[in-house]
Amino acid sequence: MSDSLATERLLLRRWKAEDRGPFAELNSDPEVMRYFPRLLSSAESDSFVDRIEQGFDENGFGLWALEISGRFAGYTGLNRTTFETPMGQHVEIGWRLARWAWGRGYATEAARCVLRSAYELHGISDVYSFTVESNTRSESVMRRIGMSRRIDLDFDHPILLAGGGRGTLSTGPVRPINSGVWGQDVFGVEPHKLIEVGGESSPT
Repeated sequence: MSDSLATERLLLRRWKAEDRGPFAELNSDPEVMRYFPRLLSSAESDSFVDRIEQGFDENGFGLWALEISGRFAGYTGLNRTTFETPMGQHVEIGWRLARWAWGRGYATEAARCVLRSAYELHGISDVYSFTVESNTRSESVMRRIGMSRRIDLDFDHPILLAGGGRGTLSTGPVRPINSGVWGQDVFGVEPHKLIEVGGESSPT
C-alpha cells in the first residue's frame, strides 16, 4: 500500500495528528459544508478522520489528506460506500477543500491523480462520484476529470435526507456520475506528473 501520492503542486498522504485541528475548522465552515446536512463538531470531525484511517487499513486506499506547500488543505480520495445506491456497493471519489484552496485547480489536479492511482495501483475499473444538483462547483470538477452524467442513476441520498432543514439537501436528488473504465488516456495528466512516494511503485 502506498503511503502517499504526489503531483507537481500537491502531496496526497496519510493523515497526521496535526491535521485534525485544521480539518475541524474546515468542517465547521458554513460555506465549505453548504451542501451537507450540518456542520461537524470537533469530536465528529476527529471521528471522521478515524474512519478514514480505518478505511486505508481495510482497503489499501482512502481519502488522502491533501497538502499544498506544506499546508493542510482538506482531502481527496477514494471511499467504499456503505449505503444503498442504484450502483450497488461501489468505490466513489470525493474531495473537500478549505476555502483558501478553492478556484486554483487543486481539486481537479488531486482528483486526476487519485483516479489514476485507482486504476494503476488498485485495479479499480469503475469509480463514481455524486453531489446534490445545486452543487455546480463540485460537478464542474467531475466533468473536468472526464466523468459523464448518469441521469438514470439519480437517487436520494439517505444521509442527506435524514439531515433535513438545509435547503435542497432535505429533498434534492443526488447526482451520480459514472467514470466508466478509467485508462491513462482520459486523465489529461502526463505520466511523469503522477509520482508515488512511499509504498510500492507502479509502472508509468
